[in-house]
Amino acid sequence: MSLFSRTAELPGLQGTLRDCTAGGKGQSRLRAGDIAVINTPDISRQEAQRLIDAKPAAVVNVSQFSTGAVPNFGPHMLLESGMLLVEGVGAEIGTSLKDGKKGRITEDGEVHIGDRAIGGGTVVTPQSAETTFTSAQQSLVDRMEAFFGNTIQFIHSEGPLLLDGLGIPDTGTEIRGKKVLVVSPGAEHRNEVKLLRNFIREYEPVIIGVDSAADTLVELGYKPDLIVGNPAGIGADTLRSGARVVLPADPDGHAAGLERIQDLGVGAMTFPAATDSATDLALLLADYHGAKLIVLAGSPFDLDDVFADEASATPAAMLVRSKLGPKLVDANAIVGLYNMGSGKGVGWLWAVLGILVALAVIVLVVGLAGPGSFTDNLIDTWNSIALTFQGWFR
Repeated sequence: MSLFSRTAELPGLQGTLRDCTAGGKGQSRLRAGDIAVINTPDISRQEAQRLIDAKPAAVVNVSQFSTGAVPNFGPHMLLESGMLLVEGVGAEIGTSLKDGKKGRITEDGEVHIGDRAIGGGTVVTPQSAETTFTSAQQSLVDRMEAFFGNTIQFIHSEGPLLLDGLGIPDTGTEIRGKKVLVVSPGAEHRNEVKLLRNFIREYEPVIIGVDSAADTLVELGYKPDLIVGNPAGIGADTLRSGARVVLPADPDGHAAGLERIQDLGVGAMTFPAATDSATDLALLLADYHGAKLIVLAGSPFDLDDVFADEASATPAAMLVRSKLGPKLVDANAIVGLYNMGSGKGVGWLWAVLGILVALAVIVLVVGLAGPGSFTDNLIDTWNSIALTFQGWFR
């Protein structure tokens, strides 16, 4: 390939390396002929188009352009635009990658800076991309057939729960008409709770801690009203914090962790259901008892998760979220609203404060500048201004 014969001394495609991974500075500097280094598994059409618009000569992916989980067209688009693609070079390339350095890619997919190799992967060809795409298509169909088969089974077994709330315990906590915050132990739940502090302060929602996320709430200074989950993974101080505890139970009534609750002398209620997700049960609990709005932190869910066969994307999770409908809001949406509102609010406040300070300065200067008392000086100045205006309009 003529692509790999730029120089006699250092064979390979040559160009400026641009670090376009998350946190890298190369995305805005990417130009035609550069070598873009990304970390984007299953690259989408939109992500591919952004690269095509920048016209790099090659794209090096720390991950796989297509993992085989979903049939994505991104790799096809990049190949059709004439780019060289190298995938699976591994995260270790980040230790040697410096944005703006001259680099080159050899025919076997090795990435070099000068004569030093900093990583290597597999060159993607149109044939390999098509093979992966076809396999991913069939895999997705098989997974979706299994997923919706399990969904139908769940509806058969838990129809009364979903339709009429059969088995949902009475919490003893007033929820009807209130806002509820459900915190699930996802990867970002701690940070999301921190960012929700203004929402919590303003609305004082009923707070439900799910599994170990209840410990996080206590550590951040919040007292959960309800705890839903297996107490085996929850701290003793949290369980004794005064929150009402709800134990997920099997349909036959057996609840894991019941012994720990009894040992601690804490009262608890059981919630029998076919799903083993305490998050799903917490959402159903809040909805059944009349929550006006339910904010969920730590457990995002979308159709892409179902397609990618994420462990959390279960039929129960999809059905529960569908049942709650517009009442359910992801925590990041609330955080975004508060961030936008706080920026505008602070600007308005500073403008008003500036006007008040200016007026105060004028009053002080006028009141202290004359020969009389502070009040007399203000009156004399006001009368002088009034007489001046009268003279203008005569």
